[in-house]
Amino acid sequence: MPPQLQTVDERKAKRDLKRALDALAARDAHVAEWLARIGYPKPRARPLGFVGFARAIVAQQVSVAAASGIWAKLEAGLGEIAPERVLEASDEALRAMGLSRQKALYVRGLAQAVVTGALRFEELHAADDEAAIAEITKLKGLGRWSAEIYLLFALRRPDIWPGNDLALQEAMRILKRLRARPDEKRLRKLGEAWRPHRSAGALFLWHVYHHAKAA
Repeated sequence: MPPQLQTVDERKAKRDLKRALDALAARDAHVAEWLARIGYPKPRARPLGFVGFARAIVAQQVSVAAASGIWAKLEAGLGEIAPERVLEASDEALRAMGLSRQKALYVRGLAQAVVTGALRFEELHAADDEAAIAEITKLKGLGRWSAEIYLLFALRRPDIWPGNDLALQEAMRILKRLRARPDEKRLRKLGEAWRPHRSAGALFLWHVYHHAKAA
Protein backbone atom coordinates (compact mmCIF):
# COMPACT_ATOMS: atom_id res chain seq x y z
CA MET A 1 0.00 0.00 0.00
CA PRO A 2 1.42 3.43 -0.86
CA PRO A 3 2.53 5.23 2.28
CA GLN A 4 0.10 8.14 1.89
CA LEU A 5 -3.02 6.00 1.47
CA GLN A 6 -5.05 3.85 3.78
CA THR A 7 -8.32 1.99 3.54
CA VAL A 8 -10.60 2.60 6.50
CA ASP A 9 -13.77 0.66 7.25
CA GLU A 10 -15.72 3.49 8.84
CA ARG A 11 -18.46 1.24 10.17
CA LYS A 12 -15.88 -0.95 11.88
CA ALA A 13 -14.12 2.16 13.22
CA LYS A 14 -17.41 3.38 14.72
CA ARG A 15 -18.11 -0.03 16.25
CA ASP A 16 -14.62 -0.25 17.72
CA LEU A 17 -14.85 3.28 19.16
CA LYS A 18 -18.27 2.61 20.67
CA ARG A 19 -17.09 -0.67 22.17
CA ALA A 20 -14.04 1.00 23.74
CA LEU A 21 -16.04 3.91 25.16
CA ASP A 22 -18.68 1.57 26.54
CA ALA A 23 -15.89 -0.31 28.31
CA LEU A 24 -14.57 2.97 29.77
CA ALA A 25 -18.06 4.08 30.81
CA ALA A 26 -18.59 0.78 32.62
CA ARG A 27 -15.70 1.57 34.97
CA ASP A 28 -15.66 5.38 35.01
CA ALA A 29 -18.83 7.17 36.15
CA HIS A 30 -17.66 10.49 34.73
CA VAL A 31 -17.29 9.01 31.26
CA ALA A 32 -20.72 7.39 31.59
CA GLU A 33 -22.26 10.72 32.64
CA TRP A 34 -20.82 12.68 29.72
CA LEU A 35 -21.45 9.89 27.24
CA ALA A 36 -25.14 9.99 28.16
CA ARG A 37 -25.09 13.77 27.78
CA ILE A 38 -23.24 14.30 24.48
CA GLY A 39 -23.12 10.88 22.82
CA TYR A 40 -20.26 9.26 20.94
CA PRO A 41 -17.63 11.15 18.94
CA LYS A 42 -16.97 10.33 15.32
CA PRO A 43 -13.82 8.37 14.43
CA ARG A 44 -11.07 10.60 13.10
CA ALA A 45 -8.31 9.73 10.67
CA ARG A 46 -5.35 11.30 8.91
CA PRO A 47 -3.40 10.06 5.90
CA LEU A 48 -0.43 7.79 6.35
CA GLY A 49 3.11 8.72 5.44
CA PHE A 50 4.45 12.11 4.46
CA VAL A 51 1.04 13.80 4.31
CA GLY A 52 0.16 12.63 7.81
CA PHE A 53 3.39 14.00 9.26
CA ALA A 54 3.14 17.25 7.33
CA ARG A 55 -0.36 17.81 8.70
CA ALA A 56 0.93 17.21 12.23
CA ILE A 57 3.59 19.89 11.72
CA VAL A 58 1.08 22.36 10.27
CA ALA A 59 -1.26 21.76 13.23
CA GLN A 60 1.35 22.56 15.89
CA GLN A 61 0.37 25.46 18.17
CA VAL A 62 -2.43 26.76 15.95
CA SER A 63 -6.20 26.30 15.96
CA VAL A 64 -7.90 23.65 13.86
CA ALA A 65 -9.34 26.38 11.63
CA ALA A 66 -5.94 28.02 11.14
CA ALA A 67 -4.31 24.67 10.34
CA SER A 68 -7.02 23.90 7.77
CA GLY A 69 -6.47 27.28 6.12
CA ILE A 70 -2.73 26.78 5.87
CA TRP A 71 -3.20 23.27 4.50
CA ALA A 72 -5.54 24.56 1.80
CA LYS A 73 -2.91 27.12 0.75
CA LEU A 74 -0.25 24.40 0.60
CA GLU A 75 -2.47 22.21 -1.57
CA ALA A 76 -3.17 25.13 -3.90
CA GLY A 77 0.46 26.22 -4.03
CA LEU A 78 2.14 22.84 -4.38
CA GLY A 79 -0.52 21.06 -6.40
CA GLU A 80 0.29 17.87 -4.52
CA ILE A 81 1.56 17.52 -0.96
CA ALA A 82 4.57 15.35 -1.72
CA PRO A 83 8.23 15.39 -0.59
CA GLU A 84 9.52 16.22 -4.05
CA ARG A 85 7.15 19.18 -4.41
CA VAL A 86 8.19 20.57 -1.05
CA LEU A 87 11.89 20.31 -1.92
CA GLU A 88 11.29 22.06 -5.22
CA ALA A 89 9.59 25.02 -3.50
CA SER A 90 11.66 27.85 -2.05
CA ASP A 91 11.44 28.86 1.59
CA GLU A 92 9.81 32.10 0.49
CA ALA A 93 7.16 30.17 -1.43
CA LEU A 94 6.41 27.93 1.55
CA ARG A 95 6.08 30.94 3.82
CA ALA A 96 3.77 32.59 1.29
CA MET A 97 1.58 29.49 1.62
CA GLY A 98 1.22 30.12 5.33
CA LEU A 99 4.07 28.20 6.93
CA SER A 100 6.19 29.97 9.50
CA ARG A 101 9.94 30.01 8.91
CA GLN A 102 10.33 27.24 11.48
CA LYS A 103 7.56 25.05 10.09
CA ALA A 104 8.91 25.46 6.56
CA LEU A 105 12.24 24.18 7.87
CA TYR A 106 10.55 21.23 9.57
CA VAL A 107 8.49 20.23 6.52
CA ARG A 108 11.55 20.52 4.29
CA GLY A 109 13.56 18.34 6.69
CA LEU A 110 10.76 15.78 6.73
CA ALA A 111 10.68 15.73 2.94
CA GLN A 112 14.45 15.24 2.82
CA ALA A 113 14.24 12.32 5.28
CA VAL A 114 11.64 10.61 3.10
CA VAL A 115 13.51 11.15 -0.17
CA THR A 116 16.85 9.94 1.23
CA GLY A 117 15.29 6.93 2.96
CA ALA A 118 16.25 8.10 6.45
CA LEU A 119 12.54 7.72 7.27
CA ARG A 120 11.09 4.40 6.13
CA PHE A 121 7.35 4.21 6.66
CA GLU A 122 7.04 0.44 6.35
CA GLU A 123 9.49 -0.10 9.22
CA LEU A 124 7.95 2.70 11.26
CA HIS A 125 4.44 1.33 10.89
CA ALA A 126 5.57 -2.14 11.96
CA ALA A 127 7.21 -0.87 15.18
CA ASP A 128 5.48 -0.91 18.56
CA ASP A 129 4.16 2.35 20.00
CA GLU A 130 7.20 3.50 21.98
CA ALA A 131 9.68 2.42 19.32
CA ALA A 132 7.69 4.31 16.68
CA ILE A 133 7.51 7.41 18.87
CA ALA A 134 11.28 7.26 19.46
CA GLU A 135 11.91 7.03 15.71
CA ILE A 136 9.55 9.88 14.85
CA THR A 137 10.99 12.22 17.46
CA LYS A 138 14.44 11.92 15.88
CA LEU A 139 13.07 14.19 13.14
CA LYS A 140 13.44 17.91 13.75
CA GLY A 141 10.12 19.54 14.51
CA LEU A 142 8.32 16.32 15.40
CA GLY A 143 8.07 15.97 19.17
CA ARG A 144 6.18 13.45 21.23
CA TRP A 145 2.83 15.18 20.68
CA SER A 146 3.22 15.00 16.89
CA ALA A 147 4.32 11.37 17.11
CA GLU A 148 1.37 10.42 19.30
CA ILE A 149 -1.07 12.26 17.03
CA TYR A 150 0.29 10.32 14.05
CA LEU A 151 -0.05 6.99 15.85
CA LEU A 152 -3.55 7.87 17.01
CA PHE A 153 -5.04 9.30 13.82
CA ALA A 154 -2.98 7.85 10.96
CA LEU A 155 -2.10 4.41 12.33
CA ARG A 156 -5.19 4.26 14.57
CA ARG A 157 -3.32 2.60 17.40
CA PRO A 158 -5.79 1.80 20.23
CA ASP A 159 -3.88 2.96 23.32
CA ILE A 160 -2.28 6.33 22.56
CA TRP A 161 -2.45 9.20 25.05
CA PRO A 162 -1.15 12.68 24.04
CA GLY A 163 -0.67 13.90 27.59
CA ASN A 164 0.71 17.33 26.67
CA ASP A 165 -2.33 18.29 24.57
CA LEU A 166 -3.88 21.36 26.20
CA ALA A 167 -7.40 20.58 24.99
CA LEU A 168 -7.21 17.11 26.54
CA GLN A 169 -5.95 18.59 29.79
CA GLU A 170 -8.82 21.08 29.93
CA ALA A 171 -11.37 18.43 28.96
CA MET A 172 -10.15 16.14 31.74
CA ARG A 173 -10.57 19.01 34.19
CA ILE A 174 -14.16 19.43 33.02
CA LEU A 175 -14.90 15.71 32.93
CA LYS A 176 -13.50 15.00 36.40
CA ARG A 177 -14.58 18.33 37.92
CA LEU A 178 -11.00 19.09 38.92
CA ARG A 179 -10.14 22.41 40.56
CA ALA A 180 -7.25 23.03 38.17
CA ARG A 181 -6.26 21.85 34.73
CA PRO A 182 -3.93 18.85 35.08
CA ASP A 183 -0.44 19.21 33.67
CA GLU A 184 1.09 16.62 31.38
CA LYS A 185 2.44 14.48 34.20
CA ARG A 186 -0.90 14.33 35.99
CA LEU A 187 -2.88 13.75 32.80
CA ARG A 188 -0.65 10.82 31.90
CA LYS A 189 -1.20 9.41 35.38
CA LEU A 190 -4.97 9.85 35.12
CA GLY A 191 -4.91 8.16 31.73
CA GLU A 192 -3.45 4.98 33.16
CA ALA A 193 -6.91 4.03 34.42
CA TRP A 194 -8.18 4.04 30.84
CA ARG A 195 -5.74 1.50 29.43
CA PRO A 196 -6.02 -0.23 26.94
CA HIS A 197 -8.57 2.21 25.44
CA ARG A 198 -6.76 5.52 25.83
CA SER A 199 -7.11 6.44 22.15
CA ALA A 200 -10.89 6.23 22.47
CA GLY A 201 -10.60 8.18 25.71
CA ALA A 202 -8.63 10.92 23.97
CA LEU A 203 -11.20 11.16 21.18
CA PHE A 204 -13.94 11.41 23.78
CA LEU A 205 -12.13 14.14 25.72
CA TRP A 206 -11.78 16.22 22.53
CA HIS A 207 -15.53 15.65 22.07
CA VAL A 208 -16.14 16.91 25.62
CA TYR A 209 -13.88 19.91 25.02
CA HIS A 210 -15.72 21.04 21.89
CA HIS A 211 -19.13 20.64 23.50
CA ALA A 212 -18.05 22.56 26.60
CA LYS A 213 -16.50 25.30 24.48
CA ALA A 214 -19.66 25.61 22.37
CA ALA A 215 -21.79 25.85 25.52
